[in-house]
Amino acid sequence: MTGGQEAGLCGRQGGPPLYFQTGPLGFGFNLFIFRGFSLNFFGMKPMLTIVVPLYNSADTMDQLIAELIQLPVPGGHELVLVNDGSADATAEIAARWIARTDFPITLVKLARNYGEHNAVMAGFHHARGEFVINMDDDLQNPPSEVLKLLEHAQKNKHDVVYSYYDDKQHAFWRNVGSGLTNRVADLLLDKPKGLYLSSFRCLSGFVVREICKYDGPFVYVDGLILQVTDNIGRLRVAHAVRQSGSSGYTPVKLVRLWLSMFVNFSTMPLHLATMLGFATAGFGFLYAVEVVVEHFLYQNPLGWSSLMAALLVFSGTQLLLLGLMGEYLGRLYLAANKKPQFTIREVVRREPLQSQ
Repeated sequence: MTGGQEAGLCGRQGGPPLYFQTGPLGFGFNLFIFRGFSLNFFGMKPMLTIVVPLYNSADTMDQLIAELIQLPVPGGHELVLVNDGSADATAEIAARWIARTDFPITLVKLARNYGEHNAVMAGFHHARGEFVINMDDDLQNPPSEVLKLLEHAQKNKHDVVYSYYDDKQHAFWRNVGSGLTNRVADLLLDKPKGLYLSSFRCLSGFVVREICKYDGPFVYVDGLILQVTDNIGRLRVAHAVRQSGSSGYTPVKLVRLWLSMFVNFSTMPLHLATMLGFATAGFGFLYAVEVVVEHFLYQNPLGWSSLMAALLVFSGTQLLLLGLMGEYLGRLYLAANKKPQFTIREVVRREPLQSQ
């Protein structure tokens, strides 16, 4: 049941044949799939793919998978689980589910921890559904809400549907960080007013195919979505209290996410830097005029304190602007040197018995 990458909605051409051994038939039937072929060829395209990035999810895995595979999705559905370098038994639990169920599950094992957005992109590359729903692994988004999200997207013919909550059950600092992220996105991205960017979202196959064309190492899924379409809806859903563990997002990871939003999907920081440069230059010129006037009119000595204060202001501004430009150049350098968006160690897949 193991193999390399397989072409889902974002099929990639070229490369060696891919090998997947399907469920037990009693005589060891093996199925060979070549790169560039989609399983649509075998009439196996489901209506929905649910992509779940996993990071140290051992405590919630069993309940999450059990509830997701029982969903009565018209047209069928599949699971794509992406193990993002978990240090616990997450991968082993997922593999056990694949071994003991006939439900179509794909486990994508990344070589190390790449972060939620990169892991989601890895899952998108293995999605085959006409719609793709991305959700977290912590059960704060009840699996029963998946059907509501899918139905809303189908009924209103939206390319993307974001969920939002009346009462978020995150920690205080996480709510503050999330609110700040959305406010910054209002300024930097072409985001519909009032849209809340949540990680529980439904995308059409068209949108998934388009955003999978991005192969840069610095991923911000919402930024990619907003570059593709403005046919976006929103739906209120329930948000449950976290059952175990703690959020994988730390303040450091949130800062990295903000940097990806700032630098990768907007040139506004450069425009702000230009305006700041003009402002500080103008301030410096006016201050210099004032110093000269006071010296000749009042014979005031040129003060060391005022000189140092001016130097600190201008030097700090220059370092800030150099750091901003360095961030842009550094990311260009890493992208040009093909820093990987993610590296897949192994793919494990189970197909339903009726498809064999």
